[in-house]
Amino acid sequence: MSEESAPEESASFEAIMEKFEDSPSQQRVIRLLLERGFSVNDGGRVVSGGIEIPNTGIAREIDVDRRVVDATTDAILEDPQLRRIFGNISAIPSLLDLAPVLDLSAMTIAVRAAGESGIVATVTDVLADHDISIRQVMTDDPEFTDQPRLYVITDDVVPGVAITEIRDLAFVHSIELQ
Repeated sequence: MSEESAPEESASFEAIMEKFEDSPSQQRVIRLLLERGFSVNDGGRVVSGGIEIPNTGIAREIDVDRRVVDATTDAILEDPQLRRIFGNISAIPSLLDLAPVLDLSAMTIAVRAAGESGIVATVTDVLADHDISIRQVMTDDPEFTDQPRLYVITDDVVPGVAITEIRDLAFVHSIELQ
């Protein structure tokens, strides 16, 4: 692979955003699609699963003109790499906001050096050592946010001793409980 073709084949967030570097408005569309797990179907429509999301609604959400959304989806379909990426995105339902309603506990952990390996494993090991059943674990992508977080939803309230153990881990910046 030549150096000239390497960026073209890269699928990092940065590489995707570079394709729209001349249009901050289109970058906002791309960011929204990625953050929400919205796909672009072969007809150029934004979808979540099989449900079409009107471009006017997307435009309102990020305060751009609908034509910016149209131009972005057209550009996605014209680029084979972007077409593969945005044709295969799917959203994952989150229990975070439902935790209080479902009588679950939620812990949000702000981390330092989110790219460090073993963060999720270390936290889940602490919870397993305290016999805490985990319902869901999610993380923010460090490329999407300046302060990535780890979200852990559990069946039971996490005991103080486990919270202290997690808080004392070198990579933990802060913990919030719901």
